[in-house]
Amino acid sequence: MSSPDRSDPTVAARPRTARAPAGGRAPDRRTLIADTAIATVAGAGLRGLTHRAVDAAAGLPAGSTSYYFRTRTALIGACYHRLAELDTVDYESVGRGGAHDGAGTGAPDRDGVAGMLAALLLHWLTTGRERQLARYELSLEAARNPELDAELHQAGAGARRQAADLLAALGSPRPREAAELLVAWADGLLYDRLAGATARSRPAPDPAELRAVARRMLDAALAD
Repeated sequence: MSSPDRSDPTVAARPRTARAPAGGRAPDRRTLIADTAIATVAGAGLRGLTHRAVDAAAGLPAGSTSYYFRTRTALIGACYHRLAELDTVDYESVGRGGAHDGAGTGAPDRDGVAGMLAALLLHWLTTGRERQLARYELSLEAARNPELDAELHQAGAGARRQAADLLAALGSPRPREAAELLVAWADGLLYDRLAGATARSRPAPDPAELRAVARRMLDAALAD
């Protein structure tokens, strides 16, 4: 079989399907479908999200996606929950290790949490960029479809709980309120730099600048 022609613009536009981690097992079919649906939205927008398109991109027999997720609403709900799962993976693998102090106490400190948040932002602005773009498209659908409101709220609750736990450990008197602000600020920064009016003209993400911004956001969230 010949290799794909990289000069063909349709090749670059095709969504990438889920891959098994090195040395790991292939994703189960539901996960494969959700990952492929997210990649489809990132590449083609919500207009491109159909059961048939996901089957084709995932290399599955026709009808597979509709077997697991009968409606488009169910498929979008699966995307919400998969995005939340992947955020948790990022939190544990990209950021969590840097959240604690260097004194061996295991207690988080502001510098450590700011570094963790900066690492997550950098990851989502670079390696995880496509997933964030898909998130914006998928989140807007909940504003148009009341059936998806609860799904989106449930999927987004985990990040706010994690933020509230960290802020409580840092001494916030109102960690849930502070977490709402911190997550909103982080979401706003991501949107501005990935899809805002000047997104294409911005310099490449700078780790030092992101760390400084993350520290300012954190200090503001912790202020009485």
